[in-house]
Amino acid sequence: MVDLTAKPFNLDAESVQWVEQTLAGMSDEEKIGQLFVNMGSSRDEDYLTDMVERYHIAAVRYQPGPAEEIWEQNRILQEKSKIPMLIAANTEAGGNGACTDGTYVGWEIKVAAAQDPRFAYELGRISGVEASAIGCNWSFAPIVDLYRNWRNPIVSVRTWSADPDQTIELATEYMRGIMESNIMPAAKHWPGDGIDERDQHLSSAPNWCSAEEWDQSFGRVYSALIEAGLPSIMAGHIALPSYQKHFNPEMTDEDILPATLSKEITTDLLRGKLGFNGVVVTDASHMVAMTGAMKRSEILPTAIMAGCDLFLFFNDPDEDFAWMMEALQDGRLTRERLDEAITRTLGLKAKIGLHRKQRTEILPPKQEAMARIQLPENLKVAEELSDRAVTLVKDKDTGVLPISPDKHRRVLVVPISGPKNPMAHGKGPKASAVLAEVLRERGYEVELYESLTDKAERMTEEEFAEVVRGAYAGKAPVSALTDSYDLVISAAQVNGLMQPTERIYWPASKGTPDIPWYVHELPTVFVSFACPYHLADVPQVKTFVNAYDGYEHTVRAVVDKLEGRSDFHGKPSTDVFCGLRDTVL
Repeated sequence: MVDLTAKPFNLDAESVQWVEQTLAGMSDEEKIGQLFVNMGSSRDEDYLTDMVERYHIAAVRYQPGPAEEIWEQNRILQEKSKIPMLIAANTEAGGNGACTDGTYVGWEIKVAAAQDPRFAYELGRISGVEASAIGCNWSFAPIVDLYRNWRNPIVSVRTWSADPDQTIELATEYMRGIMESNIMPAAKHWPGDGIDERDQHLSSAPNWCSAEEWDQSFGRVYSALIEAGLPSIMAGHIALPSYQKHFNPEMTDEDILPATLSKEITTDLLRGKLGFNGVVVTDASHMVAMTGAMKRSEILPTAIMAGCDLFLFFNDPDEDFAWMMEALQDGRLTRERLDEAITRTLGLKAKIGLHRKQRTEILPPKQEAMARIQLPENLKVAEELSDRAVTLVKDKDTGVLPISPDKHRRVLVVPISGPKNPMAHGKGPKASAVLAEVLRERGYEVELYESLTDKAERMTEEEFAEVVRGAYAGKAPVSALTDSYDLVISAAQVNGLMQPTERIYWPASKGTPDIPWYVHELPTVFVSFACPYHLADVPQVKTFVNAYDGYEHTVRAVVDKLEGRSDFHGKPSTDVFCGLRDTVL
């Protein structure tokens, strides 16, 4: 049914025997529980104990918190569970995906810009050191989507490249780094994001590649990683109509389903054509691309029958558990498929070696674990990556760079944002404020611009209405800018996850400094501290820098390079000109 002696499990006879005996000793209720990955709503011991004893869950993916809290949570889970658990984290950008005090290294797009695969290895290694210290043994990374559509708001900085070869090289290095800490990576999002411009959290977002195009792009990536021993894959709620119709020619457009619910994609293509023998977990089951496909009571067994081994997150534990059990009892979920899924999950646990340890010994001692968080040498890697990755995308305004207090003493820093989105990936420091402070340290006189939108939060409705009425009437002369400032730096920080767009949010007061209309009046530098694709909205800008995040060491690297203290080394791995003619001018 499943060859546990083959790649990626490579188990010995003793480990295979543990899997078989464990499976044979399970009740139906325990087997159903082993299909679920829980998103914990509490770290309370009673709650955690109840989850493992009542629902027999196979795994957990939790929200990050302080390292000490996560260590304690994971200790309780492993000691209370009858079968050792997979404990997952989203270490996409570093150990901060496992615990909030972990080391942020850099998003995939930033790592790729550095043009050195060593940083991909370091991203994996540092993630592994910190995540394993607090009891994680599974990671929902690396992200191996190919960014072919600049309007896509979900993968954006969370992708290595548009190029399959670069993606293979960097993802393989990430795998090598994180597996040194015995953490199993789960590449995502099968069968590949970055083609459609929508977000699966909010709507369907298929991969529209033809079968031939997919083979030469995403197919090459997954084939290479499978050959390299990739142990698990996260299936996205992403349809692949070309291959679904290839395997089922009678299928109509109305029959198309996301990969998480599609036997054609997750069994016929992934298991059959690509030969993947490892674990498949669904992406989060609350996402509309999945919930919009059919009733939840049908989604649950359909995902397992499609070829997924683990179902990510209960909606309501009692309800979901009961629906999965009903499907087993009425035959919509077959016992053969159930046992196959559990065999793979147990096989992954055996590959990690969980069956060989006493429950009290699965986690390292607490004091030793805490000593691995934010090691100075790992923080140094993040700083070095910033120096290597910051990218001068466009430099067509002769004489602006390098900047200096002698030439540009009076600086206006203009924060630029998108729709307010506190849940977006990349939430962190306000780069504009950090930038203003660093410039002041270096002798510049800096004003941090406050937009009408920001001021409005302190106004009454009447005051705001009056400002809006005069938005076009109260324009200042150009000399108000040119006489007051020697340089304007637009500091954009737009994070798009779980929003339908990643575009800049422009205020209604056109003609104010928010929008860089004045590029021919004043030296102007545009720096993006998040989304790298803003040239589509500011094609008039002649000096454009991608920094990828707003951490202090990144901001300092940006200022070093703007001042000519160090060179720009970064190189884009995707089309940051967005395929538009005017952005390159």
